[in-house]
Amino acid sequence: MEKKPYYLTTAIAYTSGKPHIGNTYEAILADSIVRYKRQQGYDVRFQTGTDEHGQKVELKAAEKGVTPKEFVDEVSGEIRRIWDLVGTSYDKFIRTTDEDHEKQVQKIFKKLYDQGDIYKGEYEGMYCTPCESFFTTSQLVDGKCPDCGRECTPAKEEAYFFRMSKYADRLIEHINTHPEFIQPESRKNEMMNNFLLPGLQDLCVSRTSFKWGVPVDFDPKHVIYVWIDALSNYITGLGYDVDGNHGELYKKYWPADLHLIGKDILRFHTIYWPIMLMALDVPLPKQIFGHPWLLQGGEKMSKSKGNIIYADDLASLFGVDAVRYFVLHEMPFENDGTITWELMVERMNSDLANTLGNLVNRTISMSNKYFGGVVNNAGVAEEVDEDLKKVVLETQVKASNKMDDLRVADAITEIFTMFKRCNKYIDETMPWALAKDEEKKARLETVLYNLIESITIGASLLEPFMPETSKKILEQLNTQARAFDDMTEFGKYPSGNKVTEKPEILFARLDIKDVMPKVEEIQAKQKAEAAPEEKYPEVEPKEEITIDDFDKVQIRVGEVLKCEPVPKAKKLLVSQIRIGNEVRQIVSGIAKYYKPEEMVGKKVAVITNLKPCKLCGVESQGMILAAADDDGNLSVMTLDKDMPAGSEIC
Repeated sequence: MEKKPYYLTTAIAYTSGKPHIGNTYEAILADSIVRYKRQQGYDVRFQTGTDEHGQKVELKAAEKGVTPKEFVDEVSGEIRRIWDLVGTSYDKFIRTTDEDHEKQVQKIFKKLYDQGDIYKGEYEGMYCTPCESFFTTSQLVDGKCPDCGRECTPAKEEAYFFRMSKYADRLIEHINTHPEFIQPESRKNEMMNNFLLPGLQDLCVSRTSFKWGVPVDFDPKHVIYVWIDALSNYITGLGYDVDGNHGELYKKYWPADLHLIGKDILRFHTIYWPIMLMALDVPLPKQIFGHPWLLQGGEKMSKSKGNIIYADDLASLFGVDAVRYFVLHEMPFENDGTITWELMVERMNSDLANTLGNLVNRTISMSNKYFGGVVNNAGVAEEVDEDLKKVVLETQVKASNKMDDLRVADAITEIFTMFKRCNKYIDETMPWALAKDEEKKARLETVLYNLIESITIGASLLEPFMPETSKKILEQLNTQARAFDDMTEFGKYPSGNKVTEKPEILFARLDIKDVMPKVEEIQAKQKAEAAPEEKYPEVEPKEEITIDDFDKVQIRVGEVLKCEPVPKAKKLLVSQIRIGNEVRQIVSGIAKYYKPEEMVGKKVAVITNLKPCKLCGVESQGMILAAADDDGNLSVMTLDKDMPAGSEIC
């Protein structure tokens, strides 16, 4: 019977720098899903790759003194190296600088323009360079990018626009009639309530302020905006052709079964991409899953903080499969997960060394000690065996159900629950006690057979998540991975087979005291490398102003008399600030960086002639000036000399 096709894609990684473990998590997650699907018997196509155009790449290349193509060649190669390191079994690694991709992007743009879905206009709004996205002022959050939280700058330029609203009702209907389309459900609700139902604005799809992009072939001063370029990789990588001369892979695998993406780019994949496909008369993907973030100790990773963790650093200390286990096991279905070096060591010791490694090692060791490594099923069963068999055979069903719902962490938990049951079985049957009684030799053989069979099934189930560990276990048991459909019956391990004489230690226990000095070396190196970035943050220049323009802004010294949180607003503090003979109330988005008591007594720079406004229902009568770096860190502007409250800053 012909295998059913299954097509999965990751988001293509942006070539701005080396991916950290939070970025790498997506590749590992995708790989575990496709390996599971292959195990089920699907004909899998797995595509990943790199997104290589845009203003940020152009700027970073200029900083390094190389061409954009030279820059992305290096970074794309590094991303691919990391993906290979963690065992990502992709079938296609696409690059948006691939010639065939760029050609189809131009044809897609032209088709949409010819049929009236794209038109030329002028864009004026707030622009986020890292996200390469325009926003209206109302879309900003605390004056910053709603996606990444960084500063946006005013921008105005001629551009082409996509008529989003033309397809909005059709997309809303599709989402309502296909509840599985956006997962988890909370992400669907976010897209519907925040973007679709309030009404879509037309999307800017070209730029003229930089050159590193796919040119609009009929208007060369424009380059095609990143999202049309990047998103179309999912079909161009299969051989899609605008003129209908599609490749065989496209005919076989499209529509995609799953787009696996980070929750921060959900809007682009669940709104812009489906509308683009509707306009091209291409079927929509079956499902889009927006996975949560992997945070370092509860915070987003940042070079300047020295808290970035890279997959290759982790692998050098713990091994690749330990890294895969950790990121897959620790990530909830919807909420963000946390990674720390200490937690890695804890999981290494408790789950991998104790639960799994110790189980395999002592089972093989006992088989060698008592029977020269030969495993026989003597058929001397007792009641305790039935519960073990029940747990083992149920694990395949339970893990499969979890994987079908993309609850990967829960699937791994089911497998390790089975391994824990095997360890309990050893304690219940006490093989060492059975070995002392010659009359119980057949019972001992049965016990060890049951353990070897259980571990065989467990190792086979483990393959999608920890492929090298699965392979090592099965080699030591001198057997092959059990076929997916053969895990429903207990007792297929061949009686009389012989296990390895010297079991290999799968995972060695670690002492945190030995690990942390190595971690400190890694962190020190990161901070040293981040120093130039700290000195030279990326700030897009604003339009020049005259001294008359500057004179319109009044900045005075303010003394913070009182400061407290704004109710029901996690980011906001409200301060009572003395400015000369009056006291102003000012609301600021600084709660993440300052405790209220830290603000009291500070002499700060305040813009005093801003029109009052309400933030979360609290009136603000000015603005405290602050500095922000590329990573979103913030520092309020204070004076280095004591000046009277109310003094004018000029």
